[in-house]
Amino acid sequence: MSTTLYWFRNDLRLHDNPALAQAIAQSDTLLPVYCLGSASAMHNGDPRWGAMQASQHRQRVLLDSLIDLDAQLRALGSALTVVPGPPADILPKLGAALDTRVLHCETIVASHEQEEVRQLGLAGMAVSSTWQSSLYAPEALPFDVSDLPPVYARFRQLLAKAHTQQAAPLSVPAQLPPLPKAVHGYATVNLAQQLQHLGTLAPEPRASVPYLEGAFAGGERAALAHLARYFASDLPPNYKATRNGLTGTAFSSKCSMWLASGALSVRQLAAEIDRFDARVGPNEGTEWLRLELLWRDYFRFLHLQHGAKLFRYRGLRDKVAPLHHDPAQFTLWSLGRTPEPLVNAAMRELLATGYMSNRLRQVVASYLIHELRGDWRAGAAWFEAQLIDYDVYNNQGNWLYIAGMGTDPRGGRRFNVQKQAHDYDPDQSYQRLWQQV
Repeated sequence: MSTTLYWFRNDLRLHDNPALAQAIAQSDTLLPVYCLGSASAMHNGDPRWGAMQASQHRQRVLLDSLIDLDAQLRALGSALTVVPGPPADILPKLGAALDTRVLHCETIVASHEQEEVRQLGLAGMAVSSTWQSSLYAPEALPFDVSDLPPVYARFRQLLAKAHTQQAAPLSVPAQLPPLPKAVHGYATVNLAQQLQHLGTLAPEPRASVPYLEGAFAGGERAALAHLARYFASDLPPNYKATRNGLTGTAFSSKCSMWLASGALSVRQLAAEIDRFDARVGPNEGTEWLRLELLWRDYFRFLHLQHGAKLFRYRGLRDKVAPLHHDPAQFTLWSLGRTPEPLVNAAMRELLATGYMSNRLRQVVASYLIHELRGDWRAGAAWFEAQLIDYDVYNNQGNWLYIAGMGTDPRGGRRFNVQKQAHDYDPDQSYQRLWQQV
């Protein structure tokens, strides 16, 4: 009998999960596993930036997502086994106990995530990984990934010219292979106890993504329910006009948290956009939403093209100015104690909720890099530790973009904080909202 492990990473869903579908097709018995010590679950920042741990906000969203995934697996006669520790320490032993070396998972081409797979291979696991986090499959592109254009606009133009087709999302599997025999003497994690251990978090009435409310909770079922509500509303056509809002639940699609954990497939989101346009007609809002999803793809393909180069200080540049990172200044920035009220408000919102708007992410990143002369990698690590919608590709790509260490032809983006405050918070209502945490 063929026994297989399925290792969930940033794909905490049953719908549109090609890697899981492949595992199902090749298994007589299947053990779904999640590792709390994996790069997908924990902060992996450089210790040079100080002790950073995943925020309570990020941990809570992850636990809610895992609890939801387990419930859905149980409805299909399976269950999620959650284990502590790094994958390379846990999964080979679990495989040995089940007399299997076969492990399926999704492909993630970021440094820590790739190292996890390498270590599993060294431990004797036969890892079959599937690329599945982008709207377009790498093989569907009108060029080889090694020839990815160095500018996003050119990437978008080539896709449009070639009429590149996005993959259709897969349905939820009708059934799963049964679980293998019980493994005795092996430590697993009780998710309910883990949630209790995390402690009680008080709802934050100012939160733009109130993840403690059922409608915005972590997990696939909440993600799909949100998708249905969003495209049944009048919000999608107004996406472009409202996307630079600073606070509230209606100024953007609010899909980023579920996309980041993989509780929502980007192809499922794109299919809903297509259905919406077929019903109401093409509009500027959904067209702009598609462009944002292309940015998401671009950062993923950039990682496929350049790999570990994107994680060094100079990024894709040959030469950079000397580094003048000041740990004390960085601490003041991270706590929202700078001379700039808008920056402070944004950083305090992040601490209190695990979220801030895309507009403000650019502003605070620019301030750290260009005004405080801080190391962009420290800012990226802080976002990794704090954000409930942390996505390694988007986070790395955007920080490189602001710093001018990526593919931006303008060599970085420097924002005038006072002008940003005047343009996007003219009555200072956002700044007053987050004067204190």
